[in-house]
Amino acid sequence: MSQNGLKPFTPDQVSRYARHLILPEVGGAGQRQLLNSSVLLLGAGGLGSPAALYLAAAGVGTLGIVDFDEVDASNLQRQILHGTDDVGKPKTQSAAETLASINPDVKVVQHRLHLNSENALEVFAPYDIIVDGTDNFPTRYLANDAAFFLKKPLVHGAIYRFEGQMADFNAAAGTGCYRCLFATPPPPGSVPSCAEAGVFGVLPGIIGSMMAFETLKLLLGIGEPLIGKLLIFEGMDMSFRKLNLRRKANCPLCGDEPTVHGLIDYEAFCGAPALEPSEATVQVS
Repeated sequence: MSQNGLKPFTPDQVSRYARHLILPEVGGAGQRQLLNSSVLLLGAGGLGSPAALYLAAAGVGTLGIVDFDEVDASNLQRQILHGTDDVGKPKTQSAAETLASINPDVKVVQHRLHLNSENALEVFAPYDIIVDGTDNFPTRYLANDAAFFLKKPLVHGAIYRFEGQMADFNAAAGTGCYRCLFATPPPPGSVPSCAEAGVFGVLPGIIGSMMAFETLKLLLGIGEPLIGKLLIFEGMDMSFRKLNLRRKANCPLCGDEPTVHGLIDYEAFCGAPALEPSEATVQVS
């Protein structure tokens, strides 16, 4: 044991995390914090793939992966956790195998299940941060509400065709939530599905990597996280907009007189619209 009672890094860890260890903002204490942290990723698809890869490479000690699907050939254009040989495998299994090859320090917990109101709180409870990379509104609302009730930070990302968005929510700390943007899901069928609208393959790599960046900042307590902010990326002209999000007094979850007091199972469908500032309570930063 080292003099301060902490187990010293192994030679392999010193080599693996060398570029972190020389950063004053991370250092040995920060790297140990990462190794002792846990993150739950919702989805092992387009956004979850780069987020999981970078969180594993950074040495986040426990990564939970929630996904019920199997790898399909149509996923391979953007879901970089999986390869051709993984087609037909459960995505959780494929993800666990890939992440184990990236970093043996990381424990991967597979949650091959449909997330719903009956199991969400139990699944979320052991983790420090929830990272939502799902592609449907019902799960986004479920994740938002469960994270709020458990007082856990939520890193949110969404993609659509050539554009994406991301934000950090810590609604239990009074900073607003996803429902402050959209109180309830849009009607099923009112938004084109991901299969109908398409998504440019590299886009989830950009947004998913930024989600990993934000997650690491939150775990380490460094920088200025996107709490109370919405970052919008437009790939066709490589532009970024940062909008200020306000907590809404009439939000059904975190408002002054909430009407949502438990988890709700909304009818599932795929697809996410581009967010227009007029649809949200925002201010241009």
